[in-house]
Amino acid sequence: MDFVDLVKKRRSIRKYKPDPVPEEKLQLIFEAARLAPSAGNKQPWRFVVIKDSGMRKKLAKAADEQTFIEEAPVVIAVFGDPTDSPGGYQQDPMVAYKQDPMIAVEHMCLEAVELGLGTCWIGPASPKYDVAKIKEMLNMPERMYMICLLPIGFPAESPPPRWRKPLENVFFREKYPQSYKI
Repeated sequence: MDFVDLVKKRRSIRKYKPDPVPEEKLQLIFEAARLAPSAGNKQPWRFVVIKDSGMRKKLAKAADEQTFIEEAPVVIAVFGDPTDSPGGYQQDPMVAYKQDPMIAVEHMCLEAVELGLGTCWIGPASPKYDVAKIKEMLNMPERMYMICLLPIGFPAESPPPRWRKPLENVFFREKYPQSYKI
């Protein structure tokens, strides 16, 4: 598939068929994540692959009762490890363990689309998203930073494209605009 077409086809899927995801497809998704770039090539991401239906149900409850998480046959819990963040950058050196796993997640999302699968990035934005409980259930060390849960499965829906801002509202040439328009 042409890359731009692939990006245009990606959607947040919240309804999944119960069909299992073939292991060969999962391995391609895992490899896409592994190949993602990272600051200082530290690769601070850690992934927990969850297939057990009971655990998926518990994760859905802990993630603000988002029940579609348990419907997906596979859920990947994504964490950043601050011990793998490089130092010596102008920014807070700890920020890479938060940003770099997000790049790996998007690699997984795009590979999933290429393979006819759907995903939905579910970050801990809600106060009802119990990160501590999720980390405890998955036996993750305290230092690990929760990035998201990523359900993966065959889509049982085909949402239409979402509206996007025009290019001229997000890209500027040479000088910062005198007035920012939305």
